[in-house]
Amino acid sequence: MTRAFYIGRFQPYHNGHQYVLERIAKNADEIVIGVGSAEISHEQSNPFTAGERILMITGSLKELGCPFYVIPIEDIRRNALWVAHVRAMAPPFDLIYTSNPLVVRLFAEEGVKVESPAMYERDSHSGTEIRRRMLEGESWESLVPPAVVRVIREIDGVQRLRQIARKDGDAQETV
Repeated sequence: MTRAFYIGRFQPYHNGHQYVLERIAKNADEIVIGVGSAEISHEQSNPFTAGERILMITGSLKELGCPFYVIPIEDIRRNALWVAHVRAMAPPFDLIYTSNPLVVRLFAEEGVKVESPAMYERDSHSGTEIRRRMLEGESWESLVPPAVVRVIREIDGVQRLRQIARKDGDAQETV
C-alpha cells in the first residue's frame, strides 16, 4: 500500500492543485494532504484560515476516488526540524509530492522519496495570481473548483482580502 503526502498553503486551493492530486490518486492508495502555514490567516498572502482551506479541499475532492486525509500543519520556523514536525502531525506516508525546492531538499535530506509533479498552467493557476485577480476585480472563478468558489463566497473572502490588503489611511469600507 502506498500513502502519498502532498503539502501546500492552498491560498486558495485551485485547479492546479486539483490536477496534481488527481494524478497522485492514480498512483497512490491513500493521500495525506498537509495544509501548510495552518496558523496563518487574514494576511494578503494568506487570507484564508486552515478550516476554510480544509473546506475548499474536501469539497473539491469528493469525487477523487482515493481516500484522503487533510491535516493542518503549522509552521515551526526551524527548517532542520520541519520534516520531523510534519511526520509527527501526519499519518505515516511513503513518499511526498512537491515542487517546492526547499521542501524537496528537506525531505530528501531525511531520506524520504520525493516526486516533483508537473504543474498545471502555472502562470494562471497559482494562489498569487488568483489573489491578484480578486484584488483587481478580475475573473478568478474559472481557476478554482466550484467548491472553492462556494466557500469563498460563503465567507465573503474577496472582500476580506480587499480589506486586509489596504494600507493604513486608505478609505475604509464597512464590512
